[in-house]
Amino acid sequence: MTAKSIGHRPVVCVSKCLGFAPCRYNGSIVRDGFVRKLKKRVKFITCCPEVEISLGVPRDPIRIVSVKGGYRLVQPATGLDVTKRMEKKCREILGALPVVDGFILKSRSPSCGLRDVKIYATPDSAVPAGKGTGFFARAVVKRFPELPIEDENRLKIYRCRERFLTKLFGAKER
Repeated sequence: MTAKSIGHRPVVCVSKCLGFAPCRYNGSIVRDGFVRKLKKRVKFITCCPEVEISLGVPRDPIRIVSVKGGYRLVQPATGLDVTKRMEKKCREILGALPVVDGFILKSRSPSCGLRDVKIYATPDSAVPAGKGTGFFARAVVKRFPELPIEDENRLKIYRCRERFLTKLFGAKER
């Protein structure tokens, strides 16, 4: 049963930095107009996986590094590998969520980015080797493939926004 099926506003899990708290690596907050407008129509549940694994604010940036066919989440400035902590926290966050109807995630984030996250060959590489999906976003898509999931940058594109809203507000009961 979804929130919509019991007569409530849709419940959307959103990256906390998108207008809710200054929790980005540099202590900033992203003021997103679409998220702000949507606040009147949905119930938001916020999360920041990086803060939830105790990286703090501000913090040295983390990045995804390709290692032997897999990915590691590392903090180049300290050499800290937070891969296992992040994977565990992703399971915990998603397992503790109430019923949700969709997700809006922070683009380009090594935790929340859906498709535009820089992937590096080594922790110290100056140039990315490619792009991919952040750790939390990958866990979200795997666990909730039927839900509308987007990032704030793609929601600026009319067709992406329309598809997201149609699925969020107009989908039949799941």
